[in-house]
Amino acid sequence: MSLSVAEPEKRTAHFLAAVAEAAERGHRGLLDRQRSDGHWVGELQGDTILESEFILLLAFLGKTNDPRVLLAANYLVQKELPEGGWGNYPGGPAEISTSVKAYFALKIAGHDAHEPRMQRAAKLIKDLGGAEAANSFTRFYLALLGQLPYSACASVPAEIVLLPRWFFFNMYAMSAWSRTIFVPLSVVDAFKPVTKLLDRMAIAELFREPHTISRWPATPTKQWVSWTNFFLGIDWCFKTLERWRLTPFRKYAVRKAVAWMRERYSKSDGLGAILPPMVYNAIVLRCLDVPDDDPEMQWAMKQLEDLCIFEGDTLRLQPCFSPVWDTALSLIGLMDADGDGNADAIDAAVRWLREKEVRQPGDWSKTVGGIEPGGWFFEYRNAFYPDTDDTSMVLIALARLGRHLKEECRPAIHRALNWLAAMQNSDGGWAAFDRDVNNEILEKVPFADHNAMLDPSCPDITARVLESLSHYGYRVGQPNVDWAIRFILRRQEENGSWFGRWGVNYLYGTWQVLVGLAAIGFDMRSEPVRRAVRWLKDVQNSEGGWGESCRSYDDPSQAGIGPVTASQTAWALLGLIAAGESHTEEVRAGIEYLLNTQEDDGGWSEEPFTGTGFPRVFYLKYHMYSVYFPLMAIGRYLKYHNTVSNPCDFHSA
Repeated sequence: MSLSVAEPEKRTAHFLAAVAEAAERGHRGLLDRQRSDGHWVGELQGDTILESEFILLLAFLGKTNDPRVLLAANYLVQKELPEGGWGNYPGGPAEISTSVKAYFALKIAGHDAHEPRMQRAAKLIKDLGGAEAANSFTRFYLALLGQLPYSACASVPAEIVLLPRWFFFNMYAMSAWSRTIFVPLSVVDAFKPVTKLLDRMAIAELFREPHTISRWPATPTKQWVSWTNFFLGIDWCFKTLERWRLTPFRKYAVRKAVAWMRERYSKSDGLGAILPPMVYNAIVLRCLDVPDDDPEMQWAMKQLEDLCIFEGDTLRLQPCFSPVWDTALSLIGLMDADGDGNADAIDAAVRWLREKEVRQPGDWSKTVGGIEPGGWFFEYRNAFYPDTDDTSMVLIALARLGRHLKEECRPAIHRALNWLAAMQNSDGGWAAFDRDVNNEILEKVPFADHNAMLDPSCPDITARVLESLSHYGYRVGQPNVDWAIRFILRRQEENGSWFGRWGVNYLYGTWQVLVGLAAIGFDMRSEPVRRAVRWLKDVQNSEGGWGESCRSYDDPSQAGIGPVTASQTAWALLGLIAAGESHTEEVRAGIEYLLNTQEDDGGWSEEPFTGTGFPRVFYLKYHMYSVYFPLMAIGRYLKYHNTVSNPCDFHSA
């Protein structure tokens, strides 16, 4: 063999040896992070509305002297932007509602309006439109604490809980997360409680106009006839009926709403198992005069306290826990890195996941009847709200286990597959928690400005469902699969990418679509796939990695543009590998980036938020994303080069 041929082979062998070492290091690091009972969970970090709302809740409960107020305020001080205000993701601009709540929380904690940082923040808030420009949920906090009249808040009439499923607007026509906020908020709106604060805690300086003047709960459109103006008219009618005491069903509706909430305490880490409804749950209990030492109030507060993370002289809160999600993805990462090894760790994780299977009807059953409960949720306990995303990821993890798959898992898999099939929307796609919750008109109601009123089909979840189904015999040519593929292809962007609803953003969506299409047997040489591959290659950073900022949700021209992160680099690599691009220089450069940035503990460090809660409103940092996703990319790249000679034939699961 000539030297010219031998040298490239030596370099390739050396490179693959380095990849194998990185996979082994990542594999060990992932095992080190496993909890004693078999599951994995990393911190789930959100923006400062979590700490702000916790302080505002304590203030409403009359606990402004609680030591946690100062600790959470210290965290807010750390996160203030140099120009003033607070953003809803690192590197992003100040956001009005986030900033108003943080400023108000600092005032409650004892910060003076004349402090330079407070003056900067107040000026910025007024430049953004003043406190009156904050969203509907922020306005309710201001009303609870006497800074706005309730007339400036959107009406949330409790009577809606009485409306039947067939009615145009009913509580099950909104997304699951909006529903768990709407119901307790409707009780709060019925009572309209106010806690008086000390004058020094007031925030009149944040308003452009006196906060006591009458104002619409949302900005009317310039067109006289519009859905927004129609719903504002309905809002006015509700407020008028309340003033005249013409709400004969109100008390009954409130009782039904409270009963609905309490029913959902069962097998749940708080109402909805996410922070916003848990906060409102505590507020509702105060409205009902439930004392602090009552077991129900203590339970409600404990769910919030469990989300607290104390570090030094600060306190931050998680929006919820992510153990089912992290465990399923960690299992997949282990299998990618080490095949059939780690039997004890895998068995423990499988046992843990089996115990989390949903075995009772939830809100989804109001729309999907005749289906045996199945699937998985996101948190430790949230039995009323399994979701298609976690269910799909658990099914993928279980399928990847091969000989470790115990016979006792098969009934749970069967139930989950039936449940997923029943959850397919009428447009062919899948949403997260419900079926066909997609009436866009409802986004015009005044309290829908949190950009999460609906739960429509999205390409990333649809493709992940297809990936999960592919492991259990589903393939191109079956009606429900082809239906889903048509939905995905209709949603492809002009540049070749796909929007990512649950991760940032086009990198997330494009990765998952390519993997899902490959797994289900779609022709990866087809023009839509080639367009997506070209887009991924075009947005690769000069360092070899990929990155995208949350800014792309506001400005799609920023798709694929942002600081390089390990998780987003892994997504791009996984998409390219699924599309048969493992042999390309772009993929090798991405792997080299991961090799060069891996840390001694087997993980990677990243600061940007790459998870999405509500686009343009709330973003997340999953602290384990930079552990298991890069490990998957490295493992699949290594598998390709170790076992496949023709790259065009390789489409990994």
